[in-house]
Amino acid sequence: MHPGVAELVSFRATERAALVAGNGARSRMMNEIEGTAPSSPLTGERNGSRRPWVLAETSWATVRETNYELAVLPWGATEAHNFHLPYATDNVESESVAVRAAGQAWERGARVAVLPTVPFGVNTTQLDIPLTLSVTPSTQLALLRDLASSLAGQGIRKLLILNGHGGNNFRQMIRELYPELPVFICSVNWYDCVDPRPFFDQPGDHAGELETSVMLELAPALVEPLSTAGDGSVKQWRIGGLREGWAWAPRQWTRVTSDTGIGNPAAATAAKGAAFLEAVSSRLADLLVELAAADLDDMYV
Repeated sequence: MHPGVAELVSFRATERAALVAGNGARSRMMNEIEGTAPSSPLTGERNGSRRPWVLAETSWATVRETNYELAVLPWGATEAHNFHLPYATDNVESESVAVRAAGQAWERGARVAVLPTVPFGVNTTQLDIPLTLSVTPSTQLALLRDLASSLAGQGIRKLLILNGHGGNNFRQMIRELYPELPVFICSVNWYDCVDPRPFFDQPGDHAGELETSVMLELAPALVEPLSTAGDGSVKQWRIGGLREGWAWAPRQWTRVTSDTGIGNPAAATAAKGAAFLEAVSSRLADLLVELAAADLDDMYV
């Protein structure tokens, strides 16, 4: 989780716990925030040990002694997610999945570095929603080129973009960079790693059952009561090809949904989110292990 988001999660959790349980709970949770508890998200510790696969938590002393084979770049967006989820939802999810999967890959010997999350995505059809922060694909390309160039100059020649926002599409950017840089770049939408249908009644596209369940597992203090959420109903295209999905055009968000969500979150639970995240993280970890070990001069069979 991005440090700023992590701090907000901890703060909100502290305040809510204090209101419910009184000063004793507040004191215990404040100790955790300040890093005096056995495990502190703000000090980058997990049960007393560092996480060298999370670059934001790692010192030069560790980096210079580690032969990192693969970089993972979580990429999200800053946008409304119905009435009950925070604007940082895509960032929390993509970074958390990256860190979980990289930790599993690290334990299997893969030297993976999760880079700081890029929190801005392509939201050009949502700019009439206050505080939606959009960047253009050309801006994303420029940033990706600079970051990949930095890695290439340091001998890290493999980069995976872990995308958490439906409006981001990196394929053409990767194609453009292919002849320019000696870096193998691939991309994954974390929510496409595993078929969600066995885990959810109606996954939804945006702030629905899937995303809400995942956030209830990852950052429950940032989720408003589900009673405050809209039902995520969505208007369909009048034009047949667009409605059927074999033609495509972007949707003007506020004309197709009244609550900014697409998909009903009512059936969401933390248990569903935990099960889905376990499956996603495991499959992604397999990919990271394979990528870290891959010989870029022998990629095909």
